[in-house]
Amino acid sequence: MLRYALLRDILAIVVLCSLQIQSAQARRINPALYPVSETANLDPVTSAAANLDPVTSEAANLAPSGLMCRDCGLARPPVLASAASTPTATRVWQPKVSSWAAWQQISDTQRDAEYSKFVIDLKTDKIYFFDPKVFNLHVDFVLDFLQKKPRTLSNVKAYNKNYSTKKPEFILGYLTHYPQLELDKSAQAVWTFSFWEGDTITAPQVQRTYRHLQKSFTLAALKFRPDSSAQERLIAPLKSLQVPSISNNQIYRASAYQAFNEGQALGKLVIVPPTAQLEDLVFASDDIVMLQTSYPDISPVAGVITTQFSTPLSHVNLRARAWGIPNSSIKHAQRDFQALQGKWVYYAVTEGGYTLRAASKTEISAHQTSQIQRAKIQMPAADLTSTALLPLAKMRANSAQQYGTKASNLGEIIHARAPINVPDGFGVPFSYYVNFMRQQGLDKKITVMLDDARFTQDAKWRKQALNDLRTAINNAPIDAKDFAPIRLRWQQQLGGKGVFVRSSTNAEDLKGFNGAGLYDTVANVTEPQALEAAIKQVWASLWNARAVDERIHFGIQHRQVYPAVLIQTAVNASAAGVLLTTDIWGHQPRTYTINAKWGLGMRVVEGQKMAEQILFDSGNDGTRVISRADEATMLVADPKGGIIEKPVPPGAAILTEKRAKKLSEAAQALLNIFKDTEVLDIEWVLENKNGRDIFWIVQARPYVQAKSQRAKP
Repeated sequence: MLRYALLRDILAIVVLCSLQIQSAQARRINPALYPVSETANLDPVTSAAANLDPVTSEAANLAPSGLMCRDCGLARPPVLASAASTPTATRVWQPKVSSWAAWQQISDTQRDAEYSKFVIDLKTDKIYFFDPKVFNLHVDFVLDFLQKKPRTLSNVKAYNKNYSTKKPEFILGYLTHYPQLELDKSAQAVWTFSFWEGDTITAPQVQRTYRHLQKSFTLAALKFRPDSSAQERLIAPLKSLQVPSISNNQIYRASAYQAFNEGQALGKLVIVPPTAQLEDLVFASDDIVMLQTSYPDISPVAGVITTQFSTPLSHVNLRARAWGIPNSSIKHAQRDFQALQGKWVYYAVTEGGYTLRAASKTEISAHQTSQIQRAKIQMPAADLTSTALLPLAKMRANSAQQYGTKASNLGEIIHARAPINVPDGFGVPFSYYVNFMRQQGLDKKITVMLDDARFTQDAKWRKQALNDLRTAINNAPIDAKDFAPIRLRWQQQLGGKGVFVRSSTNAEDLKGFNGAGLYDTVANVTEPQALEAAIKQVWASLWNARAVDERIHFGIQHRQVYPAVLIQTAVNASAAGVLLTTDIWGHQPRTYTINAKWGLGMRVVEGQKMAEQILFDSGNDGTRVISRADEATMLVADPKGGIIEKPVPPGAAILTEKRAKKLSEAAQALLNIFKDTEVLDIEWVLENKNGRDIFWIVQARPYVQAKSQRAKP
């Protein structure tokens, strides 16, 4: 989905509007605005700009030089120096676009779309279509070219008012061309006009823009495309004003292609039938798999193609990023590439498109003789002596040695005393699992299985052996002396309320290996007998086929992995989802990617239905809608135990601007706690209690993205 350069406009303005932010600091906030050579050695402490007095210095009232367009230091941009020359002048901006040639002169490409920018002067009623390759930002064009004003604080503040409801001088907008969307059962081009998601533009102003564009942009019919929830609310009044519209949600669903992870690979194409069951799927590591239905997990492969769109934050898509493999959604892949089934293929994914073709003999030979180098995963050493059932509030980072990384991370959050809610809970240490396995003789069963050559050489045999082991674990009783203190802790600390029984191993939530979706969670356990069964299920999930395959892929020794159990109070979830502290769509700084669904969060990470997706700019509170959730029902906790389905609230958005801001504030607090983690993968739950929204953080781990072999453009 197109993420426009407008966000850079606003970041520049935010920087300029604060006298406390100095030049080097401003560059750190938005490094995308500067050439690499200009930012490589910036130091906010030693920079001359950092020593200026923001109140008394005349220079402090000017924008940092790097925030100007590339030619702003001159009287006028040199590209306009020969303004008398028609070709040069019309390339930079035009008063009218009526031909394809004119559009190409003032447009640029991003992902699978083309875009340009325009400015309407409200005083003269003139419109300017300008080239974003020349004027990177709207502010570059307005201040430096139209008004020829210096970047003083007062001038920038005056410009900034044009994003408000009462626009004093300009309407600032975008044009976007989507060459091929599947609408009304046919492929067609769609042209839209839009505004920054933080622009509080009104319906009459949108109508005025549309009427102006009808006269000046005659290349194609345009539709208004709202970028935020507030702008979406303009659709109804605009309909009565005869302004056509199309939502980002409609565009996302109508796209024939979405890139989830760039890269290239060689492998055998395996087209999975749409009726295939997850438990029957067995893949080789050099398979490129085409999935025609959504699966919660698959084993490591060389590439993934899906024919149904889902969330990029599903477990399969997150793991594809961790594996560093090409991954995309191609709606008609089965129809177009059936002839390649079972053949060696070359598969490449870029944001702008994909390649899938038969591999040459030379490529196949080179691939078969190459070796993939993988980073070594550092796991916390396991302490098998601790027997304490430790509350989360008493855990710290080093508790991972007894209680696993998931639990210890939550303990670290609680210890920080930040304004973050974490459901109460306690950990059952590794030692309980070890004692159980020894008492039941299952440790010997594991040794025999791992020592069998078929375990590494025969995927089908391994899958069956693991299934037998999990059955044996689930069928064996926990010694009453071991279970009694767990039951007592549940009743005394958590009041015997419904709980989620979760894994917390020493092989998940690590840098380079997050283990997303490998192990089991049992939801809303309310009875002692069910609690015992849930603990055994979590222990058994250490030997899920997907978990074993993943550990093999990353070279993790199975004998060194141990499961603790995290028992947490169940939250009465109104909605749940995942937040990444990075923008996976447009790669804008300080922008978070948030996915959400009504009810409990299992369906978000399973990726079986479309999630609500937004981008939230933490620098200026801009909330951009990518898609809306498409389910009619949601999963909620059953008072009797387990989960049930209920209808979702009709027509309601999950992530309002207020909720997105509140959630992003929690994410920022988490970044301050885990300072050595560049990007966090955060699982959250929303509870609405007596009309008040409460966000609960249930997991925080490093976001893992392996370096993929970049596809050739």
